Amino acid sequence: MLDIGIRGGTIIDGTGMPGYRGDVGIRNGRIVAIGEVNEPARETIDAVGRVVSPGFIDVHTHYDAQVFWDPTLSPSCYHGVTTVIGGFCGFSIAPITPESAGYIKPMLARVEGMPLETLEAALDCDWTSFGSYLDKLDGKMGLNVGFFAGHSAIRRVVMGERAVGGKATSCDIAEMRELLDQSLKQGALGFSTTVAESHNDGDGNPVPSRFAEREEFIGLCEIVKQHEGTGLEFLPNLDFPPEMVELMADMSVTAQRPMNWNVLVVTGRADTEARIQRHLAVSDRAREKGGEVIALTVPNVPLSHMTLRSGFAFEVMPGLWREIFKVPPEQRIEMFKDPGIRQQLLDDGETLLGTGATYEHLPKFGDYTIVAAVAEANKIYEGRTIGDIAAELGKTPFDTMLDIAIADNLDTIVVPGLGGEDAKSYELRGRLWADDRTLIGASDAGAHLDLIDTFSFSSVVLQTGVREHKVISLEQAVHKMTQRPARYYGLVDRGVVAEGCHADLVIFDPDTVGRGKTYFRYDLPGASAAFRLYAEAEGIDHVLVNGVPIVRNGEHLGRFPGTVLRSGKDTRTVAMDVMRIRQDEPLSA
Repeated sequence: MLDIGIRGGTIIDGTGMPGYRGDVGIRNGRIVAIGEVNEPARETIDAVGRVVSPGFIDVHTHYDAQVFWDPTLSPSCYHGVTTVIGGFCGFSIAPITPESAGYIKPMLARVEGMPLETLEAALDCDWTSFGSYLDKLDGKMGLNVGFFAGHSAIRRVVMGERAVGGKATSCDIAEMRELLDQSLKQGALGFSTTVAESHNDGDGNPVPSRFAEREEFIGLCEIVKQHEGTGLEFLPNLDFPPEMVELMADMSVTAQRPMNWNVLVVTGRADTEARIQRHLAVSDRAREKGGEVIALTVPNVPLSHMTLRSGFAFEVMPGLWREIFKVPPEQRIEMFKDPGIRQQLLDDGETLLGTGATYEHLPKFGDYTIVAAVAEANKIYEGRTIGDIAAELGKTPFDTMLDIAIADNLDTIVVPGLGGEDAKSYELRGRLWADDRTLIGASDAGAHLDLIDTFSFSSVVLQTGVREHKVISLEQAVHKMTQRPARYYGLVDRGVVAEGCHADLVIFDPDTVGRGKTYFRYDLPGASAAFRLYAEAEGIDHVLVNGVPIVRNGEHLGRFPGTVLRSGKDTRTVAMDVMRIRQDEPLSA
């Protein structure tokens, strides 16, 4: 007898092939029959009029900490995601020591937008090794989870306070190599790192990996090569100076592993298509050298909900902008009141204008929209652009933004104007998703809780990409979010609906699937005043993980059947040209 029989749905199996009417039989967590399945089942799911597809794979999350306070891994679970990969940008929370934990928690709070009060409440950090961290998660996860070992975590354990600002000695590099080797042996799925200008620690200084030199990066990649089923992840300087392009290619070649980087975004800027072609050329250079570098793309413009309290994104602007967020908010407010400081900030920001830099949009303060205000007098400005408000008040946009923020104790939430939600932008996204130098993902779920809402990437692709703008077929959209990422990460027996594969499945209505409105959700432990951005899923009826239903019609069933993925056990090493070859078979054990 089957454990579960899914009857009468349209099976879109993840390979990109056309969908077909059929049943799916599940036993012991695996798919055992497909097509016309007459065997009786203990539980039957009626899928008539619905699509049955593999569960979606989120290729870039930061759920490393949230696993301890929300093992459902919401909201991803509601949007049909069944497997998440985390530990990226060098920000894993293993390996760790009592000393490094005191640095890593504030770093995560600053760079990944996780309230420090929540981290203090949820993380006891009673593990040390990567293996002991994974062991704490076994049997407790609602989704399949796997994590990379982060460069900044490793560097801090080895070098202590010298990790920030210090050059690694040959002995330091040897110790880091050994610690990475241990982490990969214990199940880390790969090595992640960052040199991005937006990544600063709790003190406002560059995170440890930003002080690494070429020898350190290459030396750690040599260790990755020695371990089965591992990979590389990198957050570069997004302006891609030539030396950055060469480093990324050489890291991939050294490790003999594909590398993915975050993030390639389609916006409404006039130079968007030229910028994208320039960024995709990074993959071309890597392939010339025998490596593989893949860009992660998001299906919509990440609307950054920014505040002058956190400073995230603002602090990538040059000059005084990089210093002012190092001082406490109370002192910062007084600085923002100073006309001379205001002029210096304005002048420093305007040096980005016309440069074509990734963050060129940040000093265009008139284009920002106020999403949420605190002071009652400021509530009337919600939903309006700062430029319109400034014209009404007879002030400059910059002065207007600062005055409102000061009245709100720096908690005013603003969103920069990026465009990119028109038909032309989606046509470009469709071409980008079809390019073999990209992966759909980069949701950042679990991080930037009050900043961005790209966690619903899967629902957005199906709603806007497939149904509304018709720039990708339903079969191809499913393929790009299931089999393709499964092949990239070398996941064994996942990513397709096929006999013998794990029964990670989502059942949805193709006519209504999508995401609801973004709202503020106040459910963070230890931080009653803090919120996370949230959006419900629509049109998703059932989500199954390893053959166990976990979501039914938007309600979580309180079941936690996820597998903690470990390299070499749940993953296999993939060929360097894995993204360029036919992908019509699951990777099998």
